[in-house]
Amino acid sequence: MGRGTLFTRRQVEGMIAEGKAIVIVDDMVLRLDSWLHLHPGGERAILHMVGKDATDEVNALHGADTRLRMNKFQIGRVESDWLNFQPPIHGGTFRPYVEDEDGDPCSEEEAQQQGSAEGHYRSASPTSSDCSDDRGFLLDPSIRRRKGGSYDGSLASSISSLSEDSKKDDKNSLSAQAAKVLEFDLAKYPSLDRKTQRDIVMKYRELDQRIRKEGLYQCRYSSYMIELARYLTFLFTSIYLLHLGWYKLSALFLGIFWHQITFTAHDSGHMGITHDFTTDTCIGIFIADFCGGLSLGWWKLSHNVHHIITNEPDHDPDIQHLPFFAVSHRFFEGLFSTYYRRVLPYDAVAKALVPFQNWLYYPILCFGRFNLYRLSWEYLILGLGPKRGIAWWHRWLEICGMIVFWYWFGYQLLYKSIPTNWDRFAFLMISHIVTMPLHVQITLSHFAMSTADLGASESFPQKMLRTTMDVDCPQWLDFVHGGLQFQAIHHLFPRIPRHNLRRSQKLVMEFCEDVKLPYAIYGFYDGNKEIISHLREIGRQARIFNECQKSIIEEGKYGAH
Repeated sequence: MGRGTLFTRRQVEGMIAEGKAIVIVDDMVLRLDSWLHLHPGGERAILHMVGKDATDEVNALHGADTRLRMNKFQIGRVESDWLNFQPPIHGGTFRPYVEDEDGDPCSEEEAQQQGSAEGHYRSASPTSSDCSDDRGFLLDPSIRRRKGGSYDGSLASSISSLSEDSKKDDKNSLSAQAAKVLEFDLAKYPSLDRKTQRDIVMKYRELDQRIRKEGLYQCRYSSYMIELARYLTFLFTSIYLLHLGWYKLSALFLGIFWHQITFTAHDSGHMGITHDFTTDTCIGIFIADFCGGLSLGWWKLSHNVHHIITNEPDHDPDIQHLPFFAVSHRFFEGLFSTYYRRVLPYDAVAKALVPFQNWLYYPILCFGRFNLYRLSWEYLILGLGPKRGIAWWHRWLEICGMIVFWYWFGYQLLYKSIPTNWDRFAFLMISHIVTMPLHVQITLSHFAMSTADLGASESFPQKMLRTTMDVDCPQWLDFVHGGLQFQAIHHLFPRIPRHNLRRSQKLVMEFCEDVKLPYAIYGFYDGNKEIISHLREIGRQARIFNECQKSIIEEGKYGAH
């Protein structure tokens, strides 16, 4: 078989059944088994694309040179308009291929429903209704209520409270809630039929070409010179105040410095600065590891998965925060995380904290940076990144960077420059708590958005816009948000330099209006209200769930007598 071999869908299914990592890109059949452990973005990012047309995901996350190198993995081709399988990591099942097997006994409707418990809902997906307002695609707090008079702006609040009868069977109650969330998304977003999703994909690709023609992928380096001046101002102010003995103010400015440089580390992790893999990686490691004590490699491993399967409770590490937070009632069941490769237990600690998560949201995020230290060291010590290939050296450079960070921050600054243990503790806590707004900005775009799985037939652009919100702010405040206020646009086009995201917003809004895709955008205050409302509703459900379990246990005990 050569690269020109034309494979049927049935033959591709058979290869996947044999354990081969088959991905479709631009109608090319790529076998990526040998690349899994060498992929700089981690093997999980590939596994989530097995059996699917990953053209849009690949183009969004990779440069032209990387896409060209993928050609060496080509083993054949498929006819255009590929019908996706549900990947094995998502529970998809695959039949071995028998030579000379006649036809494909799997109908199109069955194929669309493969591997999904909600297939019978998806096959009946209605087309998103039009709004008489020509800006009706915008999901601002008032417009989000347009599809139901009682809808209060929170996705979770569309789920009715558990009835007394349903308390007798909490599993059935959770299934019923999942169905309601699913039906809500199916009613609000375009149909999942092949034609509708194909039209969305084609117009998304046309939008990408328009963005390229307008030069919005080109980085404005003058903007980074302004950023650099700002960073150095915060850093030298911190050093000067430390020299004066004003430790608490010094800690404040160091925290602001960390908060700001993280945005450029994010840019470099997406190759959004020079668009060169090695150059941007070195920039990112210097900022993240040497200056901030955080692993860029860990972030890329986690973040690439997040960009591909955004807001899926089983798969997206960015919403897997038990025992502190549960953004979906599905976490009550004790999900298996395909990212962490273990069950996320809904244990006694989670049962105690989740019902009050709306109150704990901001206090817990104050300590978010300490958790990032843990995750970074775990990634580097356990060697979770590539050990061979083009990224083999990243781990060792990062370890050097982490050592340098703890030398200058832990030893030279905290231990040698600050005289008392109390002042050291105060400096440590203030400098880290000041970075809390960054964690709010990261979670703001996703925590209140949909966590429903609409299956393999949903297109990449629709999924990104369904699970991500933007934050509206005046242009002069862009430096405070660092591009994170344009997360929906960023998820559609991750490699657009952040200083061009505001210019790209108008084009994305035109695209959303054209294809009738709701575009979620809130002010910072309203966005925070959405999150707190969502967390409150899930917390309320958690209390009811806890009561259900307690009641069942008590009934079981009495019934035993």
